Amino acid sequence: MAVTHRPSERLPERPLRIAMVIPPWLSVPPPGYGGLEQVVHGLVDGLIARGNAVTLFGAGHQHGTAADFVSTVPELQYERLGEALPELAHLARVNHLVSAADFDVVHDHTTIGPLLAGRRAVPTVATVHGNPVGEYGTVLSDTDAGVGLVAISHAQRRMNPGLPWVGTVHNAMDIRDVPRKTAGGRGPVLWLARFSPDKGPDVAIRACRAAGLPLVLAGKCNEPAERRYFAEVVEPLLDEDVTVVFNADRAATLRMLVDSRCLVMPIQWEEPFGMVMVEAMATGTPVVALRRGSVPELVVDGVTGMVRDRAEELPAALREVVRLDPAACVAHAARNFSIERMALGYEEVYRRFALAAVPAREPIAAH
Repeated sequence: MAVTHRPSERLPERPLRIAMVIPPWLSVPPPGYGGLEQVVHGLVDGLIARGNAVTLFGAGHQHGTAADFVSTVPELQYERLGEALPELAHLARVNHLVSAADFDVVHDHTTIGPLLAGRRAVPTVATVHGNPVGEYGTVLSDTDAGVGLVAISHAQRRMNPGLPWVGTVHNAMDIRDVPRKTAGGRGPVLWLARFSPDKGPDVAIRACRAAGLPLVLAGKCNEPAERRYFAEVVEPLLDEDVTVVFNADRAATLRMLVDSRCLVMPIQWEEPFGMVMVEAMATGTPVVALRRGSVPELVVDGVTGMVRDRAEELPAALREVVRLDPAACVAHAARNFSIERMALGYEEVYRRFALAAVPAREPIAAH
């Protein structure tokens, strides 16, 4: 039976006690590629910097945040990524550990968390990290009435406006120590993503070849589907003008961004956010992307990158992008995607949600 959460008039007057829940196969921060893990890392530390108390619930032994850490299982469950039982067991253990005496709000980053959160005596907000359609949309549509969903972009919300959204908060990153370029990049074009047809590495190869520019494909290639896609689709397209880098760590990816001409994002799906675009702009590297999903929400066309409608338009944009000012890219990232801004946005959602017996929905912003 779902639990009805009583409003607490005391919440705005004191720091919040937040239970942050991540999937059991992720480590925070990530050792290499990992957008969700990077966002959670920044959010946890940002919330603590604002005076809140955060407990991170995950798997394994190690983490690199300022939060208290509670592990529900001794080892990371990465080898079982995609299976239902590890996440279900993890969430069941979390539910036993979370009580209203210890926490004001639970922030869930798992896929199936919204289905189980109604059993908690603590209000839960759940960030939707993927596209809220298809099977995932079916899961989210069955979210308990006492659970509020948070979108990471307005574009994402527009894909399924009927879900119980209670806020939109853009992802963010700590850009204070990020290396930055001082002049327009003359190096190769960089594609940085997981090897998937959604990310368009084949489109990137063809666009750079048509533009006469070298390309670096720096991709996550760990899972069977990623390895199979690389072998069957990407590898046959490779030639001397393409360099492949597998599973680079964070320091290496930041260095590649700084040294690159631009980041190319020829996405073939409705990208709900695209953290790598923020990373690129934070280093002063402009983004050349197709107009899908959140791209026009993140990239300022003609200022921090070039947004195009068709793949055929990418080669010209790749040649022209060097005229953009790196400083404008950095300023845009700092102004719109800072850890402080993200932490404040989520804190406002927590307070508004925890004070409501029935969560109020937010209108969808036009963009």
